Amino acid sequence: MKDLYEYQKNMIWIKEYPIHYAGTRFNSRMTIIRLANGALFIHSPCAIDEQTRITIERLGKVEFIVAPGSYHYLYVCSAQQAFPEAETFICPGIERKCPEMEFDWLLGDRPDKRWEDDFDQVLVRGNRYIWEVAFYHRTTQTLILVDLIENFTDETEDVSLTLELWWKIVFKMWDNPKPAPEYQLGWKDRKAASISLMKILEWDFERIIISHGDLIEENAKEVALHAWRRPLASGETNN
Repeated sequence: MKDLYEYQKNMIWIKEYPIHYAGTRFNSRMTIIRLANGALFIHSPCAIDEQTRITIERLGKVEFIVAPGSYHYLYVCSAQQAFPEAETFICPGIERKCPEMEFDWLLGDRPDKRWEDDFDQVLVRGNRYIWEVAFYHRTTQTLILVDLIENFTDETEDVSLTLELWWKIVFKMWDNPKPAPEYQLGWKDRKAASISLMKILEWDFERIIISHGDLIEENAKEVALHAWRRPLASGETNN
């Protein structure tokens, strides 16, 4: 597990950590954002060991723990144990996948009043297998996603050969940013998906933090538009 590092000066920090899924190995990311009021917002938490807890507490007080997507909730309990006073927000659907999880609120299209000055957000609809809430941090012009774009390339670290073969041969996703395979296989309402994605594209983002693969730091809006071209085109056709 890598150390937490500062991504946007005194505002955003990232920690990468390994995961194993369906016989593959790759990295995921936890993102921490300092809100305008000084509170910390943990997005897609990793397992919080003692050193990580101490490092985060040096940054400020954690007030919000956020599970933003259908596959990004596994370490929420670890974060809750580390920061017991924080409130937990989850993406709709997680409460059915993990009914034993304790949480305070469901995420949606409207930001909580305590972070409405920091973020815009959208619940991405239209998929039968996977949901997530996209966040746009206005101050740093950063779009924060989990699985809506993956970006594996020859430069990506700590990727197993199994994943590389699947992404190159089956899903054609190597060096070709696209939504996670669950998205690609599960679009059931392209019009609803298109409406959600168009809302994201209206935001003035210059970079994209994603959970899996290389960060997108150049031509971010063009990359997103290309990655989502199929649901966007289908949604327009169905209008």
